[in-house]
Amino acid sequence: MKQEKEYKFSLSSLDLILFAWKKKVPLIIVFIIAAIVSIIISYQITPMFKSEVVMFAEPDAFVSKYLFSYNYVGRKGILSFGEEEETEQLLQVLNSNQIRDRIIEKYDLMRHYDIDTSHKYKRTMLYKAYSSNVNFRRTKYLSVVISVMDKDPNMAANVANDIANLVDTIMNNIVMERALIGFRLVDEQLKDLRKQIRFYEDSLTILNKLGINHYETQSERLVEAYAYALKDGNMEGAKRLEKQLANLSKYGSAYISIRDQLIHFKQQLYLLNSKYIEAKVDTEQALPHKYVVDYAQPAERKSYPKKSIIVTTSTLATVIFAFFILLFIDILRRNKIKS
Repeated sequence: MKQEKEYKFSLSSLDLILFAWKKKVPLIIVFIIAAIVSIIISYQITPMFKSEVVMFAEPDAFVSKYLFSYNYVGRKGILSFGEEEETEQLLQVLNSNQIRDRIIEKYDLMRHYDIDTSHKYKRTMLYKAYSSNVNFRRTKYLSVVISVMDKDPNMAANVANDIANLVDTIMNNIVMERALIGFRLVDEQLKDLRKQIRFYEDSLTILNKLGINHYETQSERLVEAYAYALKDGNMEGAKRLEKQLANLSKYGSAYISIRDQLIHFKQQLYLLNSKYIEAKVDTEQALPHKYVVDYAQPAERKSYPKKSIIVTTSTLATVIFAFFILLFIDILRRNKIKS
């Protein structure tokens, strides 16, 4: 009868509690051993310190547009914060190989992370270690947080701050490359336009020497003087005026064409000079591309490992595992007895 009751064992909550109570001695032993081992292991883990930089992206535009262009209508000024697009661009730059490689080289992270330089995949191991210790994330307020974990709190803070500072260097290099191309194009156009203006000015000077100074005024006055000469019977004067009118008629159209073209070119020169000033400023600008809210400071307390969490989690996991092992053994034993 006693055996039959044992066979009726089920996995109900009450039976599991009763079984745990029955096996309390081995479970307590496992608990103590697991706790001791967890404490020893937690003290062997290298403590890691975390430092963070919080910053916002700057609007993506050239300073010259805001300061020198009268027609530029931007969403925001140079003192405003960037929006989602600029934030994503900032994250892209932060994740770039240029920043990663500069930080690795400056701080000799191959040695700092204790990576075997003779290993076949040393670069892969280095990049993996860097990625696990250096992270970037965007907050719901569109700020960007640079988080750096390191066994040295000063190192963590320095790396985080240097990454933030490198953003301006990388982005200014990108902007400068584009700005230089634009500046060279405007500079070439300006040189060509000035050559054309000089050519037309020289042509106009030649026409001036030929007696063509202002076609409309001259033609009006000469026709008027010619009419008076004929009226007064001054044939000699009329002949002189006829020659001047013939000369004016011969070169007048050329004068008008050259003069109008020269006016048009000078208008273009004014506009192109404005573009030249803007392009020149763009090649010389060194504005920051981010606003730092908080620079990283060396942490006073470690962020990892949390010994209490490690000990509690690992001890409980071990006890639960041991409980189910004992339960499994008990079920096998009962089935063997039943058979």
